[in-house]
Amino acid sequence: MMKYFIPKGTRDFSPIETYNRNFLIKTIKKCFKIFGFYPLETTSIENISTLNKKYGEEIEYLIFRILNSGNSLNKLSKKALRYDLTVPFIRYIIMNKDKIFFPFKRYQIQPVWRSENPQKGRFREFYQSDADIVSTSYSLWDEIELIKLCDFIFTELNLSITIFINHIYILKGLVEIVGIKNNLWKNFITILDKWKKIGEDEVKKEMLNKGITLKSFNSIRSLFSIEGDFKNKKKFFEKKFKFSDKGKIGLNEINFIYKSIKNISLYKTKLKWDISLARGINYYTGIIWEIIPKKDYNSIGGGGRYDKLMGLFGMKNIYGTGISFGLDRIYLAMEKEKLFKINPSKIIFINFGYKEVLYSYKLLDTLRKKGISAQLYPSYSDINKQFKYAYDNNIPFVIIIGEKEIKSNKIKVKDIKNKIEREYNNVNDLINYI
Repeated sequence: MMKYFIPKGTRDFSPIETYNRNFLIKTIKKCFKIFGFYPLETTSIENISTLNKKYGEEIEYLIFRILNSGNSLNKLSKKALRYDLTVPFIRYIIMNKDKIFFPFKRYQIQPVWRSENPQKGRFREFYQSDADIVSTSYSLWDEIELIKLCDFIFTELNLSITIFINHIYILKGLVEIVGIKNNLWKNFITILDKWKKIGEDEVKKEMLNKGITLKSFNSIRSLFSIEGDFKNKKKFFEKKFKFSDKGKIGLNEINFIYKSIKNISLYKTKLKWDISLARGINYYTGIIWEIIPKKDYNSIGGGGRYDKLMGLFGMKNIYGTGISFGLDRIYLAMEKEKLFKINPSKIIFINFGYKEVLYSYKLLDTLRKKGISAQLYPSYSDINKQFKYAYDNNIPFVIIIGEKEIKSNKIKVKDIKNKIEREYNNVNDLINYI
């Protein structure tokens, strides 16, 4: 028989995986709607010229081009699969600006494709879940709304998270106070972001290799020794940013976020300021953040403010901030924490034969009308085989209605996990039990 395989970096999902993924998506969608976000779907295929607006030519190595067809087969392809959901969202706004009422709150859950090396938690085809707020005025309450949204979503999913926040202007303020040359500031910030991942020694090595002086490295290292809560760190950096206008702006906005969240409060989420956090330095303009469940987990989401990104597409004076969740990474984290406890079927009826099946179907219909997932084993076969099917498919309750139960008008139910067997006189008592 021919061996089949799927392309590198892609996956099939089993029925249980699909069921759990649908549960995850359904929960996140519910939270988006509660917070007043509207759904949006965009085409999977975008013009490469559109994708290049945000990322430039560097994206050429990471996109999946769409081959031309017909008479254009020999020409260079000008189309590609979407790389993220942000660029299609902005393109949609530009094309529909006269139909959109601002502020515009949208969510989008769709697959994206990236031609990068696959590794654990990183795929070539994966789903993103984005929420963005685009407005004609600048307001930090948009950031607070997104932080509250994250807290609400992960409380619903029962997954504890920490949101690490920073500010692009704080990073630029650090560049000023440690004396980084203009041509090295992006290298400095990119390497700084690796501090928690690779450690001080490796960061030092990379900085020196890029031409950043030992004096500058020692200056930044001293900033990481500051301990205490946000209040202590704020006081320290107020002194450090005394002569940095950008640093002051960033610190004031971080302070506003902290002060407001403290008064509003969060359900379970922790909020931490991480001065090394750097993401999207080519397009983010303000607050940036990253979502991490536990210390040994990868990031499961992140985002930031991108006020200048609209301008690249020709639309001025529009402010935007957003967050993107990696559904696949959230799935892996929830799976590791054993948080998926939903079964596609809650009940299965044992098949004893024609007469018993007809009787069972009356109960099946009642349960299904009540919204309880129930099924009948499709054929009469060995009882042990039917019980094994229930066990293998994580179906928690088995209903046993044989000739004896029909005569006595009883419903026998077996709880497979707890190995408990009970009898009930009517379906309502059964429903209360399960």
